[in-house]
Amino acid sequence: MKGLEQYDVKVLLALVKSVSGRIDFFKVLIESGYPELAAFSNAIRGDDDAMVWLFKNNYAWLAILSNACDGDEKAIDWVRNGLTTVNLRFALACKHDVDSLKWLYQRKLGVLLMLVREVEKFLKYQEKEYTWPYVMHFGGHYRAMMELNDWKEKQTEHDKERQQQNTEER
Repeated sequence: MKGLEQYDVKVLLALVKSVSGRIDFFKVLIESGYPELAAFSNAIRGDDDAMVWLFKNNYAWLAILSNACDGDEKAIDWVRNGLTTVNLRFALACKHDVDSLKWLYQRKLGVLLMLVREVEKFLKYQEKEYTWPYVMHFGGHYRAMMELNDWKEKQTEHDKERQQQNTEER
């Protein structure tokens, strides 16, 4: 099963710094062979192009995890059923779920707690900017939503093919 815990702690520390806005660590992720984490970092920061890249390059789980960190209920349900418990607890902790914060702390997942803190900081900033009276809103993340819908259709087709193969094998 896929999840953030598959990455080395040093790589996750670079992700923490990238989410905090450090371009040098963003570049480290790319140059070290982790472009998916660089894109995840930008997706957390609201970059539609990063979300599209994640869907197109077989990292939909990171795009959906980013949405779960934002509190999107459908994304949280998908993470609950499609990723590890660590990722679910991480996403919930990003929205101040005290039990999830305790859970991560008890398992000594300090690097994920650091990541939670950076995500929370950015979400607070984003919330403040979004509610600023001079901001005009144009309908959300259209391109990213289109990629999500395409990905869901492909998953449904893949599931049907797998089900048909299982039936034929019997």
